Amino acid sequence: MTVFGTEMHLMTFVFVLVECIFFVQQLIIHLQRPSEKKRLYYLILLGLLIIYNVAGGLFPDPKLSLPIKIQMNLAYGSGFFMGAFFPYYFYKAYDMDELKWQAKYGVWLFLILPFFIFFCILYPLFDDLPKTLWYGLAIPLGYAFFLVYKILASIREKFRDNKNSLEAILTYGAMCPWAILPLFSYLKTSQLVEVIFTNCGFIIITFLFVKQVIYENREAFEKLKQFDLKKELDTEGIFTEWCNQTGLTKRESEVAEQVAQGLTSKEAAEILFISERTVNKHLQSIYRKSETKNRVELINSLNSYS
Repeated sequence: MTVFGTEMHLMTFVFVLVECIFFVQQLIIHLQRPSEKKRLYYLILLGLLIIYNVAGGLFPDPKLSLPIKIQMNLAYGSGFFMGAFFPYYFYKAYDMDELKWQAKYGVWLFLILPFFIFFCILYPLFDDLPKTLWYGLAIPLGYAFFLVYKILASIREKFRDNKNSLEAILTYGAMCPWAILPLFSYLKTSQLVEVIFTNCGFIIITFLFVKQVIYENREAFEKLKQFDLKKELDTEGIFTEWCNQTGLTKRESEVAEQVAQGLTSKEAAEILFISERTVNKHLQSIYRKSETKNRVELINSLNSYS
């Protein structure tokens, strides 16, 4: 079933619609937190997937005014470039150093270069699509199987000391459909099959990405809590040191603490269960010992000490 009189399958359209909504949502978060590189890599991957789905869904279509050769190049090119970015995403997002060479050089030599030679140069010259697919996909297909092997080795190394084997299985399951994209093209599988495989792989990637973000945010929150606690303890230590150096008694220290928080004598008296008159009496002693004249000078003395 196609939509809007185009060649795009209904399932492809649904995936594109959902992914566009999610892309906008993630883009807003990225603009708020531009330092999060992993989200940027995820956005690029998601953007390439949307382009791949749109191009693969619409092209080729004889009803369109765009020449068929250009439509074919757009359709296949979107798949090549998405597949080329895939190893780079996992190399960066998951710190898989074993994929570094493949991510930076391998994909250019064995995916992008064959695409430009056979699809962008030879196909427009000789107008022979069957031969272009046969020869143009041979190197990428062989490289795809090699890449699957490298990906498996990288995942094994990554999760060697990790007891969560499910995450390793999911990571491999997410990678494989995209790594073998040339096989789909070589076998001339239907649009529906390609869309289901690649997008289901992306759903797993999204799950792993969200899981990783939640874990990192929790870790950051725990570190922030520890920092705030340490800061609070440091502040308490500074205040105690100031009281000792000033020569305040225990009760005078308690009164000084309430005053430092901006409480009135009456409020301090209620908290300390003493009379307001006693609080004021202690305050006079505190002013004398700290060489201050009023509450403002007392608070300034505390701040300047810390």
